[in-house]
Amino acid sequence: MSLFIASAHAQAGGAASGGGEIFQIVFLVGLFALFYFIAIRPQRKRQKEHAQMVSALSKGDEVVTSSGILGRITSLDDNYMVLNVANNVDMKFQRIHVHAVLPKGTLKSIG
Repeated sequence: MSLFIASAHAQAGGAASGGGEIFQIVFLVGLFALFYFIAIRPQRKRQKEHAQMVSALSKGDEVVTSSGILGRITSLDDNYMVLNVANNVDMKFQRIHVHAVLPKGTLKSIG
């Protein structure tokens, strides 16, 4: 049996140095702070800006949806909007799927 399992011998060592626990706590707090400033805070800022943009939508705005569809808003509801994407083609989308509001006249210049 000793062929497969190496015998373990304990070494007589000195006492463990203190301060390791404090270093671990400081490291974890620092890691959380770094994660907060790199990931959480910018995401909250983007969510707030998007919510303001969605609440400011009005009839006649030219928008791009998250799927890339361009259109002009013809009617708005609390949660939905109707986009005119071509002549006699209206599509209904959720308001939260607006990616960007385009400057007036963009749809005419595109085609």
